[in-house]
Amino acid sequence: MENSDSHQDMMVPPVEGVAGGGTAYGWDDGLHDPGLLRGTIDPTKVPSAELMHVWCMPSTANVGLQDMPRQMEPISLLAARNERESVQISIRPKVSWSASSVAGLVHIQCTDLCSASGDRLLIDKSITLRRVVPVLGVPDALVPLDLPVSQLSLFPGETTAIWLSIDVPSAQPPGHYGGELIITAKSDSESISQLLGKAEKQQLYREFRNCLDILEPIDGGKPLDEVVERAKSATSSLQRILVSPSFSDFCIDNGPVDMEEDAISNFSIRLKLSLTVWDFVLPETPSLPAVIGISDTVIEDRFGVEHGSIEWYEALDRHFKWLLQFRISPYFCRWGESMRVLTYTSPWPADHPKSDEYFSDPRLAAYAVPYNPVVPSGDATKNYLQKEVEILKTKNHWKKAYFYLWDEPLNLEQYNAIRNQASDIHAYAPDARVLTTYYCGPSDAPLASTTFEAFLKVPEFLRPHTQIYCTSEWVIGNQEDLAKRIVAEIQPENGEEWWTYVCLGPSDPHPNWHLGMRGTQHRAVMWRVWKEGGTGFLYWGANCYEKATAASAEVRFRRGLPPGDGVLFYPGEVFSPSHQPVASVRLERLLSGLQDIEYLKLYASKFGREEGTAILEKTGMYMGPECYTHDHIPIDAMRGEVFRTCRS
Repeated sequence: MENSDSHQDMMVPPVEGVAGGGTAYGWDDGLHDPGLLRGTIDPTKVPSAELMHVWCMPSTANVGLQDMPRQMEPISLLAARNERESVQISIRPKVSWSASSVAGLVHIQCTDLCSASGDRLLIDKSITLRRVVPVLGVPDALVPLDLPVSQLSLFPGETTAIWLSIDVPSAQPPGHYGGELIITAKSDSESISQLLGKAEKQQLYREFRNCLDILEPIDGGKPLDEVVERAKSATSSLQRILVSPSFSDFCIDNGPVDMEEDAISNFSIRLKLSLTVWDFVLPETPSLPAVIGISDTVIEDRFGVEHGSIEWYEALDRHFKWLLQFRISPYFCRWGESMRVLTYTSPWPADHPKSDEYFSDPRLAAYAVPYNPVVPSGDATKNYLQKEVEILKTKNHWKKAYFYLWDEPLNLEQYNAIRNQASDIHAYAPDARVLTTYYCGPSDAPLASTTFEAFLKVPEFLRPHTQIYCTSEWVIGNQEDLAKRIVAEIQPENGEEWWTYVCLGPSDPHPNWHLGMRGTQHRAVMWRVWKEGGTGFLYWGANCYEKATAASAEVRFRRGLPPGDGVLFYPGEVFSPSHQPVASVRLERLLSGLQDIEYLKLYASKFGREEGTAILEKTGMYMGPECYTHDHIPIDAMRGEVFRTCRS
């Protein structure tokens, strides 16, 4: 991921509820010789291991600021080709060696991973490092670090977590790869002499320029609430600059550092990193479509782009391309009255080259076709639907297309609206797929004597106007036998599919992507889909936080929703001048769950669907929505068993 302008040595970013500091008990524990470090500490004369704890945790662990040290062990990972595998490195200072308010500065350097035959996984191409930043006190935002060397500030009594990811290319030769992560304590004077210069001045200039960009559009014609929002955002940005080490500590910067030998010393901590690349490839096109919504109005408000402008198309394009790396199929959405929704994967019309580029991308498993024009333009709106469908149905990618018209219809009027719109679509393309999300039947036209029986009758009521029946996991609860009854109502022989979704519910202990849930709980969302037999998944929003009118403004989750619901990534400008979105830990775990499905599908292709489901229970990975592993070992056991039995 590109991040040439990232600012890793951040203090408190403007994210709602991010707490700072606090000193843990046992601050002086862990030194081999406490007498050695009395008085002023020179990190160039003391082994870094005497100054800080370093240990590793799996990607499913929530590493908080107060997590206590563990024994450091080498990192050993397993991955297929075309897979991303991640691990966390935790760092906690034992003492303070800095003259400033921080405990100390550290340099982190990662080497390429090399095999005995000379093949390599390159740093900054296949290997990325990101700092785990708390949101509402929970580790969630993954802020990119500069490579090959990054500088971080450690704070007294706090554990800092680094998220290391390795992306294995599809053509990477299988084998064993090895490298190192090198962590070195640095003094303030060393950092000043090494880092002070033109790059630091440019970084500070960009920060101040960003503040001006926020304030300059303010004029007498702006609404008062927007003026206040922009002023708050600029103030927050200025506060971040003034308290940062880049400004307060003689312009100490954490930006790019040249790869120099003196960045490493005999006192450095060297953490061995090994990866075994397996000799099979995860398919480029995801086996299970996971369609995730992006609110275009949130983008318009936050980035100040006008709907239909060149800047608007650029912003949507940037989000679409960035999200493809997570094996999801993004769609943009605009909400109307009574939960009517306009959904589209490409903002351009079907005959535009960019639409064909989007829809033909093999990483995209499904795309949404809008029922109405995304950007209305006079005569172009006449016969719009017919023209779009007639163009698309001649394309090879037409099999990926679907129409998502209404979200969770509640009454007969809304259900009938779906039927009428679907009839329009099918008049031009009988094989078109219409997706409908629902958790109940029409309240004013009972389909059965009980609520759940009415819910089961929805496919019969909507047939043949809907082909993808997308139901809430909240309805199923912990009764998996209900999932079997739902599946029994679907007619796959007639092209019908059953997808599921989560929205608000289900709540703990069921799998979902709420902030503060266990890591395996996030990853288990996809395990549940596999076990219940769903063939697709929908999530309503990945950027649906509260409205803001400045890119770097504080991120607030929407009131009335569980924290994190509807938000899977953050604007990059909140943490640095970078325009690249910042992934959440939960988004990475979503990716891992989708990769798990590819393993399970491979196993089922050899041993049958029943065995492909049974392996979840055999390994202790997932038994049901209230019974799944809380640690990482069963996940590796499942993956290892698939590799052992299915390798070529």
